[in-house]
Amino acid sequence: MVTASAQDHATWVEAALGVALRTTSSPVGLELTDLVGLAVRRNPRRAHLLVSRVLAKHVPTDPRVVRASGRLLGDLVRARLTGQALVHGPARGLALRAALAGDEDAAATLVGGAPDARPSGEALAATVLGYAETATALGEQVADALGAPYLHSTRRSVRGIEPVGGFEEEHSHATSHLLLPADPVMLTGSEALVLVDDELSTGRTALNTIEVLHATSPRAVYVIAALVDLRSAADRRVMADVAARLGASIDVVALAAGDVVLPDALTERASALVAQLEDAQPGTRDAASGEVVRVPVPWPADVPESARHGRSQADGRRLADAVALAADAVADALGRERAERVLVLGTEELLDVPQRIASALCGLLETAVVRFSSTTRSPVLAVDEDGYAIRSALRFPAPEGSDGQRFAYNVAGGGFDAVVVVLDEPAAGPAADGLIQALARVAPKVVIATLPDAAARVARGRSTPPALHGPAFGSYAADEVSWLLTDLSDVQLEAPVEEREEAIQAGGAHYAESLPVEYQPSAAYAALFEEALADAAQRVALAVGVVTERALAARPDGLTLVSLARAGTPIGILMRRWAQHVHGVDLPHYAVSIVRGRGIDPVALRYVTAHHHPGSVLFVDGWTGKGAIARELSAALEEFRAQTGVEIPADLAVLADPGHCVRLYGTRDDFLIPSACLNSTVSGLVSRTVLNRDLLTPQQFHGAKFYADLASADVSGRFLDAVAARFDDVRAAVAATPAAPDETPDWRGWRAVERVSAEQGIGDVNLVKPGVGETTRVLLRRVPWKILVRAQADPRDLVHIRHLAAERGVPVEAVPDLPYSCIGLIHPAYTAGATGASGTSAARRADTADAPTPPTDMLERDLRRRDLV
Repeated sequence: MVTASAQDHATWVEAALGVALRTTSSPVGLELTDLVGLAVRRNPRRAHLLVSRVLAKHVPTDPRVVRASGRLLGDLVRARLTGQALVHGPARGLALRAALAGDEDAAATLVGGAPDARPSGEALAATVLGYAETATALGEQVADALGAPYLHSTRRSVRGIEPVGGFEEEHSHATSHLLLPADPVMLTGSEALVLVDDELSTGRTALNTIEVLHATSPRAVYVIAALVDLRSAADRRVMADVAARLGASIDVVALAAGDVVLPDALTERASALVAQLEDAQPGTRDAASGEVVRVPVPWPADVPESARHGRSQADGRRLADAVALAADAVADALGRERAERVLVLGTEELLDVPQRIASALCGLLETAVVRFSSTTRSPVLAVDEDGYAIRSALRFPAPEGSDGQRFAYNVAGGGFDAVVVVLDEPAAGPAADGLIQALARVAPKVVIATLPDAAARVARGRSTPPALHGPAFGSYAADEVSWLLTDLSDVQLEAPVEEREEAIQAGGAHYAESLPVEYQPSAAYAALFEEALADAAQRVALAVGVVTERALAARPDGLTLVSLARAGTPIGILMRRWAQHVHGVDLPHYAVSIVRGRGIDPVALRYVTAHHHPGSVLFVDGWTGKGAIARELSAALEEFRAQTGVEIPADLAVLADPGHCVRLYGTRDDFLIPSACLNSTVSGLVSRTVLNRDLLTPQQFHGAKFYADLASADVSGRFLDAVAARFDDVRAAVAATPAAPDETPDWRGWRAVERVSAEQGIGDVNLVKPGVGETTRVLLRRVPWKILVRAQADPRDLVHIRHLAAERGVPVEAVPDLPYSCIGLIHPAYTAGATGASGTSAARRADTADAPTPPTDMLERDLRRRDLV
């Protein structure tokens, strides 16, 4: 059986190749052979591999021993930086030696003296940098001991995050490292920089790193920390020369120091040995495969699962809480009373959190033996002989789908009745099947625990601006909605509709670059709103309840509402109120900008996915017309996925879906939603959104204005309260409605719009405005050509439409077979600057270019000037 407590992992290589370990010093009384064994590499750069007995990369090891060793190294660094002696150093070294020999009490004592995520004293002014892949967790343990921020290098390029530097590891199988901090200034301070690796062979990798970083951000103090220091005298002189040239101190701290005795012609002899021997594969089960269980890990979306992009000590408490939840879920999947011998397997750079989970399982699985190790890129010869550190090898394709193979050593033959493999999302795709199948061949049970790719999402979101809240921005309460917008209240963006249309017609302007003039609505419009609200409040409440229940059913693991400003914002608030009133759930709710022809705000998406799991996101709008926004949203999210690798569901939930464009809706009836009657005065006093690159940088949210001066006319709260007051009246009806919609979108509305556009000679579907809400807006803010109404429509839904059309002198035509109650038509031949699908001027059809302009009157001109909705 393969164990980490074997007394000697170096004798076989010494006998076969003449390689030997010699200890020269240790501040904690350890020998090199306490800490490392030897194996033979499949690597022409370096024939031998030092196999750590306390790192748990290649050898399954008690996770408490692993973490305590790292904390001991961190305390040595603290002693060096403060000039104080290490307390109980030799005693801790003896306890570590006893734990490595299999003393469970010694292992427990080590952990008791080195609790996770708590500095060993006052936090020091230092930054810690760990090396991938072996030292990613070791560096975290050193950082915990110092109370310092931490970053590890990576070999994984991450879309949307630019590296601030890189360097080469000369003797490694995979040589290139990237530095990808979320905050580029993380490595630019003047405090001490601590570089952590599992072993220091020559020191060249550390010196390469120091020189790269020192060139842009010089420091006075560098400390290199490693479990073992094996530098030669020549290597030590090179490091001293570099320190003198840079004008800085470079100190080295290690648990033990010494050298490796290498005979002549070692590379050739090792190559011949590798060619002679086959990898050992003991322990394969007779059955084809073991049971594979996938466990949902309840990991918070805004807690980084690694320090690939940096981690501060402020993250420590939340990290500990997240690990506790994850460990509980894994323990349940294993069976707390049934597990006997469990291996937790990290994957390449993902080591720290899996180690913490393994350490927690030591307490949760009281009767089980828990060990930890990880997969690796390093090809090593496996020999099933006493005195050799690598007794067996599993090989499999890289889980992330890249070229090459990966390995897990000493798993086969380890006697484990269960293996828990911990992956992150990028490594958990179909390519991970090779790893899972390899493990299932050697273990009766394989538990797959996948962590979200939170680190990358949080990193992308750290550069985003803060959200805006009322009453500083908007009239909604701060807990009702977070506006992911840039406040442009002090910028003059409004222009009369004629000027805006002329600018669009000229071809150089986009409708989202400016705003229509906002005026307080007249008494007639206010009365229209009140009448519509009284008539439709209960109908809206029913639709709110239905769509919210469907949304909750569609996102059983958590729901994050993201409303499309403006029309979606009041609906999102009502959905949030329903969830709170009926279920006692406080849903996060954001309002973001989407612009026709430009897509959804990517900065806002980075913000949301930095704080919430992408799979929880649900976009909200007021209603669908023909479904153009649904299509715009889907295309924008695909572009975001291509740029960042983050996949957000393209679901759109709406109050009313007369166009049959979405699956999540409250009703497919086409009726007047009162919030469609008004502009900002029913939408929190916030304008339409603005995307103007003369005012906004790509790092800012899209913009909008807060019209605080319209407060006296604000009915935003009145609309919400009137609808919410009807919630109890409709609960029974909502409960009787299936939580899952019984129809799939068939886009009949889009087909109808295409047909109408062709029949009416318009030639641009964007100028066909279907549905009561869109038709109302056409009548109030545009220059409509005609209104089509469905002959069988409920007359009550069209009273205000016919009233406004009569006032404006717009003809109303009854037609059969419309999926909408009504459709408003704009014609490019009759409306200067009619906005097309791209947000700029629509093309004028040649066959209508000379058509007569319909008559206008004083009211129409006034409505055009005021652009009230």
